[in-house]
Amino acid sequence: MIQIMVNTKIIEFLKNKNTIVALVLGQLLSLVLTSTGFSSLELVKRGINAPTSQSFLNYVLLALIYGVIMLYRRQALKAKWYYYLALGLVDVEANFLGGSNPLKGDLLVIAGATLYGVSNVSEEYFVKSADRVELMAFLGTFGAIISAIQISILERDELKSIQWSAGATFPFVGFSLAMFLFYSGVPVLLKISGATMLNLSLLTSDMWAVFIRMFAYKEKVDWMYYVAFAAVAVGLVVYSWGDKTDQNNAEVADQEIEHSKHFDEEAGFRQQDDRDIVGSSKSGSFSKHAIASSSGVVEK
Repeated sequence: MIQIMVNTKIIEFLKNKNTIVALVLGQLLSLVLTSTGFSSLELVKRGINAPTSQSFLNYVLLALIYGVIMLYRRQALKAKWYYYLALGLVDVEANFLGGSNPLKGDLLVIAGATLYGVSNVSEEYFVKSADRVELMAFLGTFGAIISAIQISILERDELKSIQWSAGATFPFVGFSLAMFLFYSGVPVLLKISGATMLNLSLLTSDMWAVFIRMFAYKEKVDWMYYVAFAAVAVGLVVYSWGDKTDQNNAEVADQEIEHSKHFDEEAGFRQQDDRDIVGSSKSGSFSKHAIASSSGVVEK
């Protein structure tokens, strides 16, 4: 009993720690995503509109770094490669539509957001059922291949027209590095808390953008932004603790089920022992009666 209580306390401590880690990591990812928005904005100011090209280097980094780790481990695949191919296609198109020029229409933005949702939920499935390194390696590999094909078809002329300079190169590189950090951190958060927590955390990216404009560009903002940021922060905390409570209730229910099964098994064993004893007693009486009868003695 004491050991069970100690284990329960340890589990609760780890869950509290995971909750805090999820909240902090979610805000770091939100801040990194905000930085990609500023990088894209700098490129738009220079007349550069090549969303697939911006993401290409990120996929290459994922394929190289996680691919090397995967080859070093030499483990069998935990998911079919064509599932990762489908995920890579969805992810590339989500970046293309979600990061495209607003002039292309709200429908494309909605489609991009939908693809982002599909990509996040799919990544959560692969992270929990397969392997994080395997996911990142194949996502990077197929993402790079699909991006290269799409660039050669849709953005070839755009890249030729770019006047490459430090002002144009730095936003490209900065965007790719930020996306690499974002993609590397997302599976960790998905494994800890799931896609819902990720999407809720990313809601604060607009707030971080406001703060950056305040301190970097000395812009003034309405006080309602602070209220909105506080509301989102409270919502994240409430969701995190509510999810933790649900997990605790589920584990308590599982423990009760296991205890009930153990009790039923013990009761079954006791009933079986009772049957064996009764059966032995009846068998002994019958044998005694048969022996007595054969010897001509009848018991009364």
